[in-house]
Amino acid sequence: MGDALLINRFQFAFTVAYHYIFPQLTMGLALLIVILKILALRTKDEKYNNSARFWGKIFGLNFAMGVVTGIPMEFQFGTNWAVFSTFAGGVIGQTLAMEGLFAFFLESSFLGLFLFGEKKLGPKGHFVAAILVFIGSWLSGYFIIATNAWMQHPVGFEVAPDGTFHLSSFWQLLLNPWAHAQYAHNMIGAVITASFVMMSVGAYYLLAKRDTDYGKTFLRVGLITGFTASLIAAFPTGDLEARNVVKHQGAKFAAMEGLFETKDGAELVILGQPDMEKRKLDNPIHIPKLLSFLTYNRWDAEIKGLDAFPKEYWPDNVPLLYYSYHIMVGLGTLFIAVTAVSLFLLWKRKLYDFRPILWVLLLSFPFPYIANTAGWMTAEVGRQPWLVYGLMATIDGVSPTVSAGNNLFTLLGFLGMYFVLGVLFLFLIVRTLNHGPSSTANSH
Repeated sequence: MGDALLINRFQFAFTVAYHYIFPQLTMGLALLIVILKILALRTKDEKYNNSARFWGKIFGLNFAMGVVTGIPMEFQFGTNWAVFSTFAGGVIGQTLAMEGLFAFFLESSFLGLFLFGEKKLGPKGHFVAAILVFIGSWLSGYFIIATNAWMQHPVGFEVAPDGTFHLSSFWQLLLNPWAHAQYAHNMIGAVITASFVMMSVGAYYLLAKRDTDYGKTFLRVGLITGFTASLIAAFPTGDLEARNVVKHQGAKFAAMEGLFETKDGAELVILGQPDMEKRKLDNPIHIPKLLSFLTYNRWDAEIKGLDAFPKEYWPDNVPLLYYSYHIMVGLGTLFIAVTAVSLFLLWKRKLYDFRPILWVLLLSFPFPYIANTAGWMTAEVGRQPWLVYGLMATIDGVSPTVSAGNNLFTLLGFLGMYFVLGVLFLFLIVRTLNHGPSSTANSH
């Protein structure tokens, strides 16, 4: 069972991390496309319409990849996590079904109209289609977050005589207080990803001295949106989510911060390496008492360390959780710094000709993906050893009749298949970028 559990966890982690490469960009681009359409209607400048069409193509490619890589995850609930599905399906099946039946079909239907129906819809109808794609995309995100929020903080359920979980309040499930901050933080993370991708493409066109008008548009729209989103990711959304963790998952919070001992006036650790044998941080760089202040608005407030919780409630991989969290926070801080400097140069009218910062923006596009992945690792690794926090351990949710060998075989299959899909996706993206936004104007 131990080997099968490990492979099951790795397979789901791999498939969900790979899958989330695509939805985070589509959810963020949905907002940016609406912004471009608003600018087109307000200014009557066809450049913004062409930009929206260009990013609509990128959206469509990512949407298709998201669908292809998302379906296997649904099946894994039944094949790899059958016991979990049996016991929790009566609850999480509600939000998963709503995501597929309502949000996905809303998004996909109007995406088709947005991509292929502009001439029939007209400018205002095309704008409405963009808004409905945005609503469908973000609504889909909410249903998935509500599902995960129930696993993090179970509400609105009852335990049947056979031990399975049944929904007792649909609205408690849908309006789970854990979901509010998690959803806001997650969607802002998606906007950051899309903004940095848009800035990166804009910087590429300026450095290559082609499609420069569009490059400047992509830089300006992406930069203003990215800077705003980076600030919101830190506060209030990140702060609110951290307070949820403190309130409901104290051991997870202590592990995230590398706090092994309960203390008053706890320091905020910037860098350090967890030593699990000695239960301390090696080579710590910290700011005294700041963690207490950020958590409870008091410099001398008590913060519970891992020593305040039974060992069986500790996350099962404290170093991985600690590093994931600090990578996310560190990159988030870097995003604020890079966009702030770029925004200053934009204000000074020097951004478009300042090649060093253009190279920085060009090469920065992978880092929001890393930050978002690290954020989800923080959420999921921190929930361990629970599949449903406080109710079902991860080891109890795995399919008992599926062997480790079968799991390894399918894992290898996913690795190979997703490699081929990735190569095909990159080929199509590079081809679209090489054609450039001018091609959309010519073809329209």
